[in-house]
Amino acid sequence: MRWCSSSAFHLLRCVRLRLCSRRGRNRLPLWIREIWAYMRLLAKSLYVNSLTDSDVVFDSVFEPVFLTVDYITRWFGLVFVCLVVILTSSIVVIAYVVLLPLILNTYSPPWIAWHVCYGHWNLIMIAFHYYKAANTSPGYPPTEKHDGPVVSVCKKCIIPKPARTHHCGICNRCILKMDHHCPWLNNCVGHFNHRYFFSFCLFMTLGCVYCSISGRNLFLDAYNALEHFKHLELEKPGIPVTGMGLLIGLLPSGQTHYQTPAPPYTFKDKMIHKSIIYMWVLTSTVGVALGALTIWHAVLISRGETSIERHINSKETKRMAKWGKVYRNPFNYGRLNNWKIFLGVEKRSHWVTRVLLPSAHPPHGDGLTWAVFPVKKDLIPV
Repeated sequence: MRWCSSSAFHLLRCVRLRLCSRRGRNRLPLWIREIWAYMRLLAKSLYVNSLTDSDVVFDSVFEPVFLTVDYITRWFGLVFVCLVVILTSSIVVIAYVVLLPLILNTYSPPWIAWHVCYGHWNLIMIAFHYYKAANTSPGYPPTEKHDGPVVSVCKKCIIPKPARTHHCGICNRCILKMDHHCPWLNNCVGHFNHRYFFSFCLFMTLGCVYCSISGRNLFLDAYNALEHFKHLELEKPGIPVTGMGLLIGLLPSGQTHYQTPAPPYTFKDKMIHKSIIYMWVLTSTVGVALGALTIWHAVLISRGETSIERHINSKETKRMAKWGKVYRNPFNYGRLNNWKIFLGVEKRSHWVTRVLLPSAHPPHGDGLTWAVFPVKKDLIPV
Protein backbone atom coordinates (compact mmCIF):
# COMPACT_ATOMS: atom_id res chain seq x y z
CA MET A 1 0.00 0.00 0.00
CA ARG A 2 2.83 2.34 0.79
CA TRP A 3 4.45 1.54 -2.56
CA CYS A 4 1.19 2.22 -4.43
CA SER A 5 0.59 5.50 -2.65
CA SER A 6 4.14 6.73 -3.25
CA SER A 7 3.94 5.75 -6.93
CA ALA A 8 0.67 7.59 -7.38
CA PHE A 9 2.10 10.68 -5.69
CA HIS A 10 5.19 10.57 -7.93
CA LEU A 11 2.97 10.23 -11.04
CA LEU A 12 0.86 13.24 -10.06
CA ARG A 13 3.98 15.29 -9.39
CA CYS A 14 5.38 14.50 -12.85
CA VAL A 15 2.11 15.47 -14.53
CA ARG A 16 2.04 18.77 -12.62
CA LEU A 17 5.62 19.60 -13.57
CA ARG A 18 4.89 18.96 -17.24
CA LEU A 19 1.79 21.15 -17.15
CA CYS A 20 3.70 23.95 -15.47
CA SER A 21 6.47 23.73 -18.08
CA ARG A 22 3.88 23.98 -20.89
CA ARG A 23 2.24 26.95 -19.22
CA GLY A 24 5.62 28.63 -18.91
CA ARG A 25 6.24 28.27 -22.67
CA ASN A 26 2.75 29.61 -23.54
CA ARG A 27 2.66 32.43 -20.96
CA LEU A 28 1.02 35.69 -22.12
CA PRO A 29 2.90 39.00 -22.09
CA LEU A 30 3.15 40.81 -18.79
CA TRP A 31 0.98 43.82 -19.76
CA ILE A 32 -1.87 41.52 -20.85
CA ARG A 33 -1.69 39.61 -17.56
CA GLU A 34 -1.72 42.87 -15.60
CA ILE A 35 -4.83 44.10 -17.44
CA TRP A 36 -6.54 40.74 -16.93
CA ALA A 37 -5.69 40.76 -13.21
CA TYR A 38 -7.03 44.31 -12.91
CA MET A 39 -10.31 43.36 -14.62
CA ARG A 40 -10.68 40.33 -12.33
CA LEU A 41 -10.12 42.59 -9.33
CA LEU A 42 -12.84 44.94 -10.55
CA ALA A 43 -15.23 42.04 -11.07
CA LYS A 44 -14.53 40.61 -7.60
CA SER A 45 -15.04 44.02 -6.02
CA LEU A 46 -18.70 43.91 -7.10
CA TYR A 47 -19.50 41.03 -4.73
CA VAL A 48 -16.69 41.20 -2.19
CA ASN A 49 -19.00 41.71 0.80
CA SER A 50 -22.60 42.16 1.87
CA LEU A 51 -22.29 45.97 1.96
CA THR A 52 -22.15 46.25 -1.82
CA ASP A 53 -24.74 48.64 -3.25
CA SER A 54 -25.37 50.56 -6.46
CA ASP A 55 -22.76 53.20 -5.56
CA VAL A 56 -20.03 50.59 -5.15
CA VAL A 57 -20.96 48.97 -8.47
CA PHE A 58 -21.00 52.36 -10.21
CA ASP A 59 -17.62 53.38 -8.78
CA SER A 60 -16.04 50.06 -9.72
CA VAL A 61 -17.32 50.03 -13.29
CA PHE A 62 -16.50 53.67 -14.03
CA GLU A 63 -13.22 53.81 -12.14
CA PRO A 64 -11.14 53.96 -15.38
CA VAL A 65 -13.31 56.85 -16.59
CA PHE A 66 -12.84 58.72 -13.30
CA LEU A 67 -9.09 58.21 -13.45
CA THR A 68 -8.97 59.57 -17.01
CA VAL A 69 -11.02 62.65 -16.12
CA ASP A 70 -8.89 63.31 -13.03
CA TYR A 71 -5.71 63.03 -15.10
CA ILE A 72 -6.97 65.44 -17.78
CA THR A 73 -8.27 67.95 -15.22
CA ARG A 74 -4.98 67.84 -13.31
CA TRP A 75 -2.93 68.71 -16.39
CA PHE A 76 -5.36 71.25 -17.87
CA GLY A 77 -5.75 73.22 -14.64
CA LEU A 78 -3.07 75.73 -15.64
CA VAL A 79 -4.81 76.23 -19.00
CA PHE A 80 -8.09 77.11 -17.26
CA VAL A 81 -6.32 79.58 -14.98
CA CYS A 82 -4.67 81.29 -17.96
CA LEU A 83 -8.06 81.43 -19.68
CA VAL A 84 -9.63 83.20 -16.68
CA VAL A 85 -6.78 85.71 -16.55
CA ILE A 86 -6.88 86.41 -20.31
CA LEU A 87 -10.67 86.87 -20.50
CA THR A 88 -10.78 89.08 -17.40
CA SER A 89 -7.84 91.16 -18.64
CA SER A 90 -9.51 91.67 -22.02
CA ILE A 91 -12.61 93.11 -20.32
CA VAL A 92 -10.44 95.41 -18.18
CA VAL A 93 -8.57 96.66 -21.28
CA ILE A 94 -11.83 97.38 -23.10
CA ALA A 95 -13.17 99.21 -20.03
CA TYR A 96 -10.12 101.47 -19.82
CA VAL A 97 -9.52 102.04 -23.56
CA VAL A 98 -13.11 102.20 -24.87
CA LEU A 99 -15.62 102.77 -22.07
CA LEU A 100 -13.75 105.16 -19.78
CA PRO A 101 -13.30 107.89 -22.47
CA LEU A 102 -17.00 107.62 -23.34
CA ILE A 103 -17.96 107.93 -19.67
CA LEU A 104 -15.75 110.98 -19.17
CA ASN A 105 -17.19 112.72 -22.26
CA THR A 106 -20.89 111.94 -21.82
CA TYR A 107 -21.76 111.38 -18.13
CA SER A 108 -22.27 113.95 -15.40
CA PRO A 109 -19.65 114.27 -12.61
CA PRO A 110 -21.69 112.28 -10.03
CA TRP A 111 -22.14 109.38 -12.46
CA ILE A 112 -18.46 109.52 -13.40
CA ALA A 113 -17.48 109.28 -9.71
CA TRP A 114 -19.88 106.33 -9.22
CA HIS A 115 -18.58 104.34 -12.20
CA VAL A 116 -14.91 105.00 -11.42
CA CYS A 117 -15.20 104.16 -7.69
CA TYR A 118 -17.43 101.10 -8.04
CA GLY A 119 -15.56 99.71 -11.04
CA HIS A 120 -12.16 99.88 -9.34
CA TRP A 121 -13.50 98.50 -6.05
CA ASN A 122 -15.09 95.56 -7.85
CA LEU A 123 -11.92 94.90 -9.85
CA ILE A 124 -9.75 94.90 -6.71
CA MET A 125 -12.11 92.46 -4.94
CA ILE A 126 -12.12 90.10 -7.94
CA ALA A 127 -8.33 90.09 -8.33
CA PHE A 128 -7.66 89.70 -4.59
CA HIS A 129 -10.06 86.82 -3.97
CA TYR A 130 -9.09 84.94 -7.13
CA TYR A 131 -5.40 85.12 -6.22
CA LYS A 132 -6.07 83.98 -2.65
CA ALA A 133 -8.44 81.18 -3.72
CA ALA A 134 -5.93 79.81 -6.23
CA ASN A 135 -2.84 80.09 -4.02
CA THR A 136 -4.21 79.29 -0.54
CA SER A 137 -3.94 75.69 0.58
CA PRO A 138 -7.41 74.22 1.21
CA GLY A 139 -6.12 72.41 4.30
CA TYR A 140 -4.92 68.83 4.76
CA PRO A 141 -5.35 66.43 7.70
CA PRO A 142 -2.16 65.50 9.59
CA THR A 143 -0.43 62.43 8.23
CA GLU A 144 1.03 61.51 11.61
CA LYS A 145 -0.84 60.18 14.62
CA HIS A 146 -2.76 62.85 16.51
CA ASP A 147 -5.28 63.05 19.34
CA GLY A 148 -8.00 64.79 17.32
CA PRO A 149 -11.33 63.09 16.60
CA VAL A 150 -11.62 61.06 13.41
CA VAL A 151 -14.65 59.49 11.74
CA SER A 152 -13.04 57.03 9.31
CA VAL A 153 -9.86 56.03 7.49
CA CYS A 154 -9.26 57.09 3.91
CA LYS A 155 -9.16 54.06 1.61
CA LYS A 156 -6.60 55.71 -0.69
CA CYS A 157 -4.39 57.75 1.66
CA ILE A 158 -4.68 55.17 4.48
CA ILE A 159 -4.74 57.95 7.08
CA PRO A 160 -7.42 58.93 9.63
CA LYS A 161 -10.03 61.35 8.30
CA PRO A 162 -11.56 64.03 10.56
CA ALA A 163 -15.20 65.04 10.15
CA ARG A 164 -16.10 66.77 6.84
CA THR A 165 -12.85 65.58 5.24
CA HIS A 166 -12.91 63.91 1.81
CA HIS A 167 -10.36 62.59 -0.66
CA CYS A 168 -9.71 64.50 -3.89
CA GLY A 169 -8.74 62.23 -6.76
CA ILE A 170 -7.22 65.11 -8.74
CA CYS A 171 -5.01 66.45 -5.94
CA ASN A 172 -4.57 62.86 -4.69
CA ARG A 173 -4.89 64.06 -1.09
CA CYS A 174 -7.51 64.36 1.60
CA ILE A 175 -8.98 67.86 1.96
CA LEU A 176 -10.40 69.41 5.14
CA LYS A 177 -14.07 70.37 4.69
CA MET A 178 -13.79 69.67 0.98
CA ASP A 179 -16.40 71.31 -1.26
CA HIS A 180 -15.11 70.39 -4.73
CA HIS A 181 -12.07 70.63 -6.98
CA CYS A 182 -12.30 73.77 -9.10
CA PRO A 183 -10.43 73.55 -12.45
CA TRP A 184 -10.72 77.33 -12.90
CA LEU A 185 -8.59 77.74 -9.77
CA ASN A 186 -6.43 74.67 -10.37
CA ASN A 187 -6.97 74.04 -6.68
CA CYS A 188 -9.34 72.31 -4.30
CA VAL A 189 -11.95 74.36 -2.44
CA GLY A 190 -11.64 73.45 1.22
CA HIS A 191 -11.69 74.83 4.73
CA PHE A 192 -9.03 77.54 4.33
CA ASN A 193 -9.99 78.93 0.89
CA HIS A 194 -13.75 78.33 0.71
CA ARG A 195 -14.48 81.97 1.60
CA TYR A 196 -12.08 83.23 -1.07
CA PHE A 197 -13.75 81.05 -3.70
CA PHE A 198 -17.27 82.18 -2.84
CA SER A 199 -16.23 85.85 -2.65
CA PHE A 200 -14.58 85.59 -6.05
CA CYS A 201 -17.74 84.09 -7.57
CA LEU A 202 -19.89 86.77 -5.91
CA PHE A 203 -17.81 89.78 -6.97
CA MET A 204 -17.21 88.38 -10.47
CA THR A 205 -20.97 87.99 -10.86
CA LEU A 206 -21.55 91.55 -9.63
CA GLY A 207 -18.92 92.83 -12.04
CA CYS A 208 -20.46 90.98 -14.99
CA VAL A 209 -23.96 92.23 -14.12
CA TYR A 210 -22.60 95.77 -13.75
CA CYS A 211 -20.92 95.65 -17.19
CA SER A 212 -23.98 94.06 -18.77
CA ILE A 213 -26.46 96.62 -17.41
CA SER A 214 -24.32 99.74 -17.83
CA GLY A 215 -23.19 98.67 -21.32
CA ARG A 216 -26.58 97.67 -22.70
CA ASN A 217 -27.22 100.92 -24.58
CA LEU A 218 -23.65 100.96 -25.88
CA PHE A 219 -24.11 97.40 -27.10
CA LEU A 220 -27.32 98.30 -28.98
CA ASP A 221 -25.69 101.36 -30.55
CA ALA A 222 -22.62 99.38 -31.61
CA TYR A 223 -24.70 96.53 -33.04
CA ASN A 224 -26.97 98.93 -34.98
CA ALA A 225 -23.93 100.84 -36.28
CA LEU A 226 -22.32 97.65 -37.61
CA GLU A 227 -25.57 96.58 -39.27
CA HIS A 228 -26.11 100.08 -40.74
CA PHE A 229 -22.70 100.32 -42.38
CA LYS A 230 -22.92 96.73 -43.56
CA HIS A 231 -26.14 97.58 -45.46
CA LEU A 232 -24.58 100.77 -46.86
CA GLU A 233 -21.73 98.77 -48.35
CA LEU A 234 -24.19 96.39 -49.99
CA GLU A 235 -26.57 99.01 -51.37
CA LYS A 236 -23.94 101.45 -52.78
CA PRO A 237 -26.36 104.40 -53.12
CA GLY A 238 -25.98 106.81 -56.02
CA ILE A 239 -27.65 109.81 -57.67
CA PRO A 240 -28.94 109.31 -61.26
CA VAL A 241 -27.50 111.75 -63.85
CA THR A 242 -29.69 112.56 -66.94
CA GLY A 243 -30.11 115.23 -69.61
CA MET A 244 -27.27 117.66 -70.11
CA GLY A 245 -25.17 115.94 -67.48
CA LEU A 246 -24.36 113.13 -69.89
CA LEU A 247 -23.44 115.60 -72.66
CA ILE A 248 -21.06 117.79 -70.64
CA GLY A 249 -19.12 114.79 -69.37
CA LEU A 250 -20.03 114.64 -65.70
CA LEU A 251 -19.76 110.83 -65.82
CA PRO A 252 -17.49 108.45 -67.68
CA SER A 253 -18.83 106.71 -70.75
CA GLY A 254 -21.46 104.06 -69.97
CA GLN A 255 -22.08 105.18 -66.33
CA THR A 256 -25.51 106.62 -65.46
CA HIS A 257 -25.26 107.07 -61.66
CA TYR A 258 -22.98 109.29 -59.61
CA GLN A 259 -21.68 107.35 -56.62
CA THR A 260 -21.97 109.40 -53.43
CA PRO A 261 -19.12 108.86 -50.97
CA ALA A 262 -19.96 106.63 -47.98
CA PRO A 263 -19.95 108.27 -44.56
CA PRO A 264 -16.61 107.95 -42.76
CA TYR A 265 -16.34 104.63 -40.90
CA THR A 266 -12.75 103.87 -40.00
CA PHE A 267 -11.15 100.67 -38.85
CA LYS A 268 -10.86 102.16 -35.36
CA ASP A 269 -14.62 102.73 -35.17
CA LYS A 270 -15.29 99.18 -36.31
CA MET A 271 -12.94 97.72 -33.66
CA ILE A 272 -14.52 99.87 -30.94
CA HIS A 273 -18.00 98.64 -31.83
CA LYS A 274 -16.87 95.01 -32.00
CA SER A 275 -15.09 95.35 -28.64
CA ILE A 276 -18.26 96.66 -27.01
CA ILE A 277 -20.28 93.77 -28.45
CA TYR A 278 -17.67 91.24 -27.29
CA MET A 279 -17.65 92.72 -23.78
CA TRP A 280 -21.43 92.72 -23.43
CA VAL A 281 -21.92 89.16 -24.75
CA LEU A 282 -19.11 87.73 -22.57
CA THR A 283 -20.15 89.48 -19.35
CA SER A 284 -23.83 88.64 -19.86
CA THR A 285 -23.24 84.92 -20.41
CA VAL A 286 -20.70 84.64 -17.58
CA GLY A 287 -22.97 86.65 -15.30
CA VAL A 288 -25.88 84.24 -15.85
CA ALA A 289 -23.83 81.05 -15.50
CA LEU A 290 -21.67 82.19 -12.58
CA GLY A 291 -24.65 83.86 -10.91
CA ALA A 292 -26.52 80.55 -10.81
CA LEU A 293 -23.45 78.85 -9.29
CA THR A 294 -23.09 81.63 -6.71
CA ILE A 295 -26.74 81.37 -5.67
CA TRP A 296 -26.39 77.60 -5.30
CA HIS A 297 -23.34 77.95 -3.05
CA ALA A 298 -25.11 80.66 -1.02
CA VAL A 299 -27.96 78.21 -0.38
CA LEU A 300 -25.47 75.54 0.73
CA ILE A 301 -23.71 77.97 3.06
CA SER A 302 -27.05 78.96 4.59
CA ARG A 303 -27.69 75.28 5.32
CA GLY A 304 -24.21 74.71 6.77
CA GLU A 305 -23.12 72.13 4.22
CA THR A 306 -20.75 71.75 1.28
CA SER A 307 -21.44 70.39 -2.19
CA ILE A 308 -20.31 66.90 -1.17
CA GLU A 309 -22.26 67.02 2.09
CA ARG A 310 -25.37 68.00 0.15
CA HIS A 311 -25.40 64.56 -1.50
CA ILE A 312 -24.51 62.78 1.75
CA ASN A 313 -27.23 64.58 3.71
CA SER A 314 -29.79 63.86 1.00
CA LYS A 315 -29.05 60.13 1.20
CA GLU A 316 -29.15 60.18 5.00
CA THR A 317 -32.50 62.01 4.94
CA LYS A 318 -34.02 59.32 2.70
CA ARG A 319 -32.49 56.50 4.76
CA MET A 320 -33.77 57.92 8.06
CA ALA A 321 -37.20 58.58 6.54
CA LYS A 322 -37.57 54.85 5.88
CA TRP A 323 -37.18 54.27 9.62
CA GLY A 324 -39.67 57.02 10.43
CA LYS A 325 -36.98 59.40 11.71
CA VAL A 326 -35.90 62.90 10.73
CA TYR A 327 -32.27 63.58 9.85
CA ARG A 328 -30.74 66.88 10.97
CA ASN A 329 -27.47 68.23 9.68
CA PRO A 330 -25.14 68.33 12.72
CA PHE A 331 -23.17 71.26 11.26
CA ASN A 332 -26.16 73.55 10.66
CA TYR A 333 -26.10 76.28 13.33
CA GLY A 334 -28.83 78.47 11.81
CA ARG A 335 -28.63 80.70 8.74
CA LEU A 336 -27.15 83.76 10.39
CA ASN A 337 -24.65 81.77 12.44
CA ASN A 338 -23.63 79.79 9.36
CA TRP A 339 -22.82 83.02 7.52
CA LYS A 340 -20.97 84.50 10.51
CA ILE A 341 -18.81 81.39 10.81
CA PHE A 342 -18.21 81.19 7.08
CA LEU A 343 -17.26 84.87 6.67
CA GLY A 344 -15.39 85.11 9.97
CA VAL A 345 -17.55 87.92 11.32
CA GLU A 346 -16.90 88.40 15.04
CA LYS A 347 -18.09 92.00 15.52
CA ARG A 348 -20.16 94.55 13.64
CA SER A 349 -17.23 96.29 11.97
CA HIS A 350 -16.17 92.99 10.38
CA TRP A 351 -19.11 93.20 7.96
CA VAL A 352 -17.17 96.07 6.37
CA THR A 353 -13.53 95.22 7.01
CA ARG A 354 -13.83 91.46 6.35
CA VAL A 355 -16.68 91.29 3.82
CA LEU A 356 -16.74 94.51 1.79
CA LEU A 357 -12.96 95.02 1.84
CA PRO A 358 -10.11 92.62 1.00
CA SER A 359 -9.21 90.59 4.07
CA ALA A 360 -6.87 87.62 4.55
CA HIS A 361 -8.16 86.60 7.99
CA PRO A 362 -8.20 82.83 8.66
CA PRO A 363 -11.49 80.92 8.87
CA HIS A 364 -13.20 79.98 12.12
CA GLY A 365 -11.67 76.82 13.61
CA ASP A 366 -8.88 74.55 12.43
CA GLY A 367 -10.96 72.26 10.19
CA LEU A 368 -10.21 69.22 12.37
CA THR A 369 -12.82 69.57 15.12
CA TRP A 370 -16.40 70.79 14.79
CA ALA A 371 -19.26 71.51 17.15
CA VAL A 372 -21.83 68.92 16.09
CA PHE A 373 -25.03 70.16 17.74
CA PRO A 374 -27.00 73.23 16.65
CA VAL A 375 -27.37 75.93 19.27
CA LYS A 376 -30.04 78.57 19.75
CA LYS A 377 -27.71 81.39 20.75
CA ASP A 378 -25.22 83.04 18.43
CA LEU A 379 -21.91 81.20 18.19
CA ILE A 380 -20.27 84.49 17.29
CA PRO A 381 -22.38 87.26 18.88
CA VAL A 382 -22.46 90.47 16.86
